Amino acid sequence: MSTSRRLSVVIGPNPPARLDKALSRDVPEGEGLSRSRLAKLLADGSVTMAGQVITDPRAKVAEGDVLDITFAEAEEVETRPEDIPLDVVYEDAHLIVVNKPVGMVVHPAPGTPSGTLVNALLAHCGDTLSGIGGEKRPGIVHRIDKDTSGLIVAAKSDKAHTGLAAQFEAHTVKRHYNAIVYGVPDAGDPRLRGVRGTSFEPGNILKITTQLARHKTDRQKQAVLFHGGRHAVTRARILEAFGKPPVASLIECWLETGRTHQIRVHMAHAGFGLIGDQTYGGRRKLAEKSVGQAGAAAAASFPRQALHAATLGFIHPETGEELSFEAPLPDDMSQLIAALRG
Repeated sequence: MSTSRRLSVVIGPNPPARLDKALSRDVPEGEGLSRSRLAKLLADGSVTMAGQVITDPRAKVAEGDVLDITFAEAEEVETRPEDIPLDVVYEDAHLIVVNKPVGMVVHPAPGTPSGTLVNALLAHCGDTLSGIGGEKRPGIVHRIDKDTSGLIVAAKSDKAHTGLAAQFEAHTVKRHYNAIVYGVPDAGDPRLRGVRGTSFEPGNILKITTQLARHKTDRQKQAVLFHGGRHAVTRARILEAFGKPPVASLIECWLETGRTHQIRVHMAHAGFGLIGDQTYGGRRKLAEKSVGQAGAAAAASFPRQALHAATLGFIHPETGEELSFEAPLPDDMSQLIAALRG
């Protein structure tokens, strides 16, 4: 079990204009709270001043202000190399791009200390890892959920790690996902006019703009907010509609921001939950009249969120080369599409 602790931070002289930057500067380095971790703690309501919760990263602070941060102590997890087969899409001395299979967790945690992508990378990369933060380990700069398949990049050196992390923080990394959803996100759908945070751009592109934060009662979920939380923007377009009349669709989604569960929670908010998504309610029934008995049964029994990280593009942090990779749909999603086509 992880334990919580409270850290009091006193804001020093000449603080930055924003709370998040002031905290990043004044939290002792030995606490191991990175800028991204502090941002999450802010969004989650874990930062208080004089007993008042502060979630706005742009809040003003003054010298001498005392901020209390409540966070879970990190648990030590011994990470060992494991000889797990990997679908390597690209690799050089600085980084590696992998097509992650469904069911694989990216990073070890108390509940999943082994069988993760990091365990596999430690074995695969071996002595080619020059070290991240003084340790011979792969640098994970982004994650995809256990039951989401697709492309992920990891760094082999500190320089590559820093360069990739900066691109993710600046939202310049190209990430496109394929998802199979209930319904068809079309600009002609009058229902969408009443869904706050949704709009359409030219080309029938659905744009969803909200704030996201951890759900108040279910800590495993994210929730849509319009005040507080973290800014999140998702765009989606239809690739193929299924059924007569159409009741489901294959869509392409791309992220302006990269928040936890962003596509899953945003599409559910707009009324287009991902088929198979047990966390965000992707368990609606499809009409057999529309997609046939096989299509309805395939959707009802699909065991995971139908989401695949299909495209990944970034600037190589060492060479400056523009790289772009694609991963085909996994077999289970291809079979679901075939069933929905009837």
